[in-house]
Amino acid sequence: MLTKRIIPCLDIKNGRTVKGVNFVNLIDAGDPVALAKTYAEVGADELVFLDISATQEGRKTMREMVLKVAEQVNIPFTVGGGISSVEDVDILLKSGADKISVNSSVVKRPELINELSQKFGSQCVVVAIDAKQVDGKWKVHLAGGTIPTELDLFGWAKEVEQRGAGEILFTSMDNDGTKTGFANKALAKLSQLVNIPIIASGGAGRVDHFIDTFKEGKSDAALAASVFHFGEIPIPELKQELKNNNIEVRL
Repeated sequence: MLTKRIIPCLDIKNGRTVKGVNFVNLIDAGDPVALAKTYAEVGADELVFLDISATQEGRKTMREMVLKVAEQVNIPFTVGGGISSVEDVDILLKSGADKISVNSSVVKRPELINELSQKFGSQCVVVAIDAKQVDGKWKVHLAGGTIPTELDLFGWAKEVEQRGAGEILFTSMDNDGTKTGFANKALAKLSQLVNIPIIASGGAGRVDHFIDTFKEGKSDAALAASVFHFGEIPIPELKQELKNNNIEVRL
């Protein structure tokens, strides 16, 4: 049985880690490089860095941060935000990132997924999907959740797999920052639909939320931010609790 992964997510704005609720009301959560080093030391399986205000000028900042993180950590890390070309990905991977995360750019031009997986291998292409329920249907949203689309979460997930994505990072905007648990029904449906790993994001507040997403949501990995950044759930204790509930994790 494959081990389940615990992934702290660092949202980066102007070189700092920030955290909000439902994608707004951001507060400072510390230096990303220092946080990354700590997470690697306490047993995180991977890290995700998202440049949430990714402008072109932010690209350069991101590259410098990736170089610094690569020097400090010995676990895989994914970088996303504003990536829209093969060249962008080339720079980040050469700077030390293990995977990249794409979102808005591939909704606008889905062929980019094919291009990236063909050039770099599907193992390093993570497609992030932000979605929320609109009239009872899960609809994909872009640009940090600010732009609604008519795209259906499940149809889009199937397409990104067919185009060569290696993983899907699904954030439920309805659950994000609420600490009420992950969107496990949608996650379970996604897991049945596609054969690539699904990373659950949005809603972690307690240890049992992680247990539930692995058991009920059939998630392959669980991503969270504030509960880790502010020390509410220490990763070693979380993993021990998962192990106690017969969930395979790397201790």
